[in-house]
Amino acid sequence: MTGNQTGGATGTLRLAAAPIGRADDASPRLRAALADAQIIAAEDTRRLRRLAADLGVETRARVVSYYDQNERARAAELLAELLAGRDVLVVTDAGLPGVSDPGYRLVRAAVAEGVPVTVLPGPSAVTTALVVSGLPTDRFCFEGFPPRRPGERARRLAALAAEPRTMVFFEAPHRLAATLAAMAEAFGAERPAAVCRELTKTFEEVRRGTLGELAAWAQDGVRGEITLVVGGAPEPDGTADPADLAARVAAREAAGTPRKQAIGEVAKAAGVPRREVYDAVVAAKRGGA
Repeated sequence: MTGNQTGGATGTLRLAAAPIGRADDASPRLRAALADAQIIAAEDTRRLRRLAADLGVETRARVVSYYDQNERARAAELLAELLAGRDVLVVTDAGLPGVSDPGYRLVRAAVAEGVPVTVLPGPSAVTTALVVSGLPTDRFCFEGFPPRRPGERARRLAALAAEPRTMVFFEAPHRLAATLAAMAEAFGAERPAAVCRELTKTFEEVRRGTLGELAAWAQDGVRGEITLVVGGAPEPDGTADPADLAARVAAREAAGTPRKQAIGEVAKAAGVPRREVYDAVVAAKRGGA
């Protein structure tokens, strides 16, 4: 059973999209919300005050920090404010709260208590990168940040190798080269992709190419905020190069996947019989002996 158990009127939880680059991308609704808010939960209170100053808005709200490390405890405090009848505005550093940023736990708790939840829509690095990438936009999925540890990252990417939808990732610039190389190994070096850097900012750059090409380019170092868009797996045509099949199995095995399971995954992704993949692996072993 869900719903407000207090019997009184609650406040409203508002999630506000913040500019991902230029302050003048802020909506009039965001300006008004910042000026009128009773309580603002900000991922970084200093950046929130800087945004308000850039927008020429004077905030009279009580501003509290709301970031990954304190999200669980702060969500309970903010829910109590909402149940007491006070409105709460959530603003992250950039983009929409809840999309790889704090927000989900508070929304879930508010919904469970019957607290109204609304969104002030606006900028999102996910959809901005998707539409500028030049890759298919009719079906896509957001995968957030890949795991930092090489083994975990390889396993996650191996599980996505057959994903047919365009994939959107976030990545730190100092890990971009390693991630692109891991993607080239898991998805194939010829898979199309786009690295979107500093979206909507002065030095915005969109680099398009294959994963192999982009991995080589990133070796020299890349700066700025990165959103990575990768094309989905092509429709299997029932044919595949044996050496490529064996290499895909080897990549999965290196990531910790048992050989039998790896053979099954590669066969499914390539649209060929398991026996064909098994024979390719045996042939590769003999050739390397």
